[in-house]
Amino acid sequence: MGIKREQAWRSEVIGGVTTFLTMAYIIVVNPSILASQNTGMQFSGVLTATVLLSFLMTLFMGLYAKLPFAVAPGMGINAYLAYSIIIGQKVPWPVALGMIFWAGVFFVIISVTPLRVALAKSIPLQLREASAVGIGLFLTFIGLKNANLIVADPTTFVRAGPLKYECIMALVGLAIMIWMFRKKNPLAILAGIFFVVLMDLLLGKARLPDQVLTAPDFKSVFFKLDVVHSLKLSLAPAIISILFTDLFDSISTFVGVSQGSGLLDKKGEPKNLKEGLIVDAFATLCAGLAGTSSGTAFIESAAGIEAGGRTGLSAVVTALCFLPFFFLAPLVLLVPPYATAPALILIGALMFRGVGKLKFSNLEEILPAFLVVVLIPLTFSITQGIIWGFISHTCLYWLAGRRRELSPMLYGVTIVCVLLLVIQNR
Repeated sequence: MGIKREQAWRSEVIGGVTTFLTMAYIIVVNPSILASQNTGMQFSGVLTATVLLSFLMTLFMGLYAKLPFAVAPGMGINAYLAYSIIIGQKVPWPVALGMIFWAGVFFVIISVTPLRVALAKSIPLQLREASAVGIGLFLTFIGLKNANLIVADPTTFVRAGPLKYECIMALVGLAIMIWMFRKKNPLAILAGIFFVVLMDLLLGKARLPDQVLTAPDFKSVFFKLDVVHSLKLSLAPAIISILFTDLFDSISTFVGVSQGSGLLDKKGEPKNLKEGLIVDAFATLCAGLAGTSSGTAFIESAAGIEAGGRTGLSAVVTALCFLPFFFLAPLVLLVPPYATAPALILIGALMFRGVGKLKFSNLEEILPAFLVVVLIPLTFSITQGIIWGFISHTCLYWLAGRRRELSPMLYGVTIVCVLLLVIQNR
């Protein structure tokens, strides 16, 4: 009994560390986006806010929701905040942070009522399975991009990248992961990542940073939000857009990853869904206070779940991994994107297995699922995939004479999806 308990603890620790390593890029990438030229935000302040939010909300996820999901500022919404709102609409950054705060307030109100869980459970099983497959492709696409196995092309959009050092290291790391994974070794993903980092150091491709310790910055953006001017009527569409983007991102991530990794209860629903969604809502509210964009559950958590993290202990370990980077942020740069790329590719492939559960018999079944699967990676947005999945599902069921199978909640969600598309394209 003691041996099994020790093995379970080891698996949770490995899962938590794996999740952190696959998403540690957010510590540097998020402030580089929000503190880009013309936003006026300080890099050091946003970096501190990123670590603070990630630590507290991931810890909250582990202790309260008891789920192995990590929480951090979401990719996509940070670019929307920086480039569309602050730079594009010329909204001062304190006002923009106030908008994040109010979106979080409304988010929490929805989350503490049965409405949000009802929304999550209204997603048809076909779309749930499709979202897991789509997220798998999304992770694979990110992994291939980070490994430079695919690169941008002005004519064909993407193409195969040249077989350089980064590609070779990513492929070697992937081979190590697959070999150890086949032997059911829980260290498979970590071993592949650490091998690439070690080779970088030995071959002189990387070196320890000159300055290892940095002081956290709690002065430049922390609690600098403007909650009054952010309530202007002209900013309402952007706040609504942030709210529903967070809403669908979190629901899609919880449902998709839970479905793909088997974290389901006896009824086939994601475990502790209500508690997880409440944590996600507070992550948006607290993001505005800390000085960063909305926090959300990360799909990279799938890597840690596959590595052995199945409970809240895994999230606690991930949270603790963030804590030292209040002072050790430069060390994150030692783990290059092509070191974690193999983990994303492998987990993406494992999540893609759910494609066999999709129903292909009727057009009204397969087309919405197909749109979810392809739009998540092609638009780089889980939200866009699920939005078009809902709209097409409702419309096609109506046209196929299956309208009695559509619940009132599903109709309501579809209307919200249409409104969100209108708001996004204003």
